[in-house]
Amino acid sequence: MNTQARDLLRGLPVFPEQMRPFDPGTAPASPVDLFTEWLSAAIDDGVPAPHAVTLSTTDDDGRPDARVVILRDLDENGFSFATSSESPKGRQLRETPYAALTFFWQAAGRQVRVSGPVTPGTAEENDADFRRRHPTARALVLAGGQSEVIPEGESVSAAVERELAGIEGKGSATWTVYTVAPERLEFWQADAERRHTRLRYVRDGEGWRRDVLWP
Repeated sequence: MNTQARDLLRGLPVFPEQMRPFDPGTAPASPVDLFTEWLSAAIDDGVPAPHAVTLSTTDDDGRPDARVVILRDLDENGFSFATSSESPKGRQLRETPYAALTFFWQAAGRQVRVSGPVTPGTAEENDADFRRRHPTARALVLAGGQSEVIPEGESVSAAVERELAGIEGKGSATWTVYTVAPERLEFWQADAERRHTRLRYVRDGEGWRRDVLWP
């Protein structure tokens, strides 16, 4: 056993001493409204990149696969992010259109978990999102397949420079906006005394059922 690593880990602080209170009894009926409140609070609290979220999918063998993406949009339809449909996560979502999202805001002692079916955007939505991206980000999408092995002798910089030429007129056939339509959401608020608060929303017809969970 690596006792040095264990000692290092045990010595790390987990949450700040002062955190915002959370009373599930005052939570809004819509989890999207509560998420928006928490996101605004995270921004006000200076949480780094509060729109960064861990996206979990399943591969061809049914094994979990996770990576961090950026939340692009949020409304009553769900939580949206974007990637190439030919990336590993794009292919996995094509085979199993279901995903989980995990937001972790350490500086606020908060975590939000979301899960539900995933649907791709329309061609118009996908193209509009692609064209809003930074030119270099667009060139990267066009230059090579995401997560593929770079061929020997190939230069990423050279490939990007080639695609940057006339980039404003170029679109992508694979760039896709994906939206997770939440079926379950859990809002988790840490407590300095470990009496954490957990509020779960579960889709119930056109509305939501709310349950307070044991820590």
